[in-house]
Amino acid sequence: MSEEDRGLENPAPAAREPVFLLPGAVTALAAVMVAVHLASTYIFNQETMLHVLFWFAFQPLRIIAAESDLSLAIPLIWTPFTHAFLHGGWEHLIFNVAWLAIFATPVTRRYGAGPMLAIFFVSAAAGAALFAATTLYSGAYLIGASGGVSGLTGAAVRFMFQPVIVGRHPETGEQIVLGRRLAGFRDILRDTRARTFIAIWVVLNAAVPLLPLLAGYDVQIAWQAHLGGFFAGLLMVGLFERKQ
Repeated sequence: MSEEDRGLENPAPAAREPVFLLPGAVTALAAVMVAVHLASTYIFNQETMLHVLFWFAFQPLRIIAAESDLSLAIPLIWTPFTHAFLHGGWEHLIFNVAWLAIFATPVTRRYGAGPMLAIFFVSAAAGAALFAATTLYSGAYLIGASGGVSGLTGAAVRFMFQPVIVGRHPETGEQIVLGRRLAGFRDILRDTRARTFIAIWVVLNAAVPLLPLLAGYDVQIAWQAHLGGFFAGLLMVGLFERKQ
């Protein structure tokens, strides 16, 4: 049998395509959110869920309550971050996971898992801070990953609209794609697509408090977390940019 015949009979195994095209850190973060919601929906009873919300949702009223009992403020150490893993329903969860997949993926591929997670958690805390500033005496509590994912959106805006940089391989001389540069704030203001994206984001979220007047019923959207998280990510992503 010739070499050609043996090659036809035993072709080289095809390379396996990954089941998930998302970076591992993004998949893991989404999986934790889904696992927490599954437990909240199918395992925890109502009493347990109230305890979960009490200890892990972000409640700005704790700041006021601490004046009479300092121990009530202790969960404020972790709840600005843990609230991101709790969701009010499957629609809320699915929207945030899809949003996470879209914007966390380019941030992770550019900077790595650590910086992506840092942006996510700092942005979640920034969103919680703005939420607290606007709802301090209302007794409202904050849950959902919107602030963290908004921060990843703000981070991605700094480079996703920029032109691709093409260079040459130092050994072969072939053209290679080097990526997209991180835009400065002046560059963002000059870029029509980035400027329009940010303007739409701000206007839509700033308009949320007016929706009850237009729709005739209360709309439970934490617009403060969206705005606070978005601008936190927009500002801090430059800390992770590698010097060329």
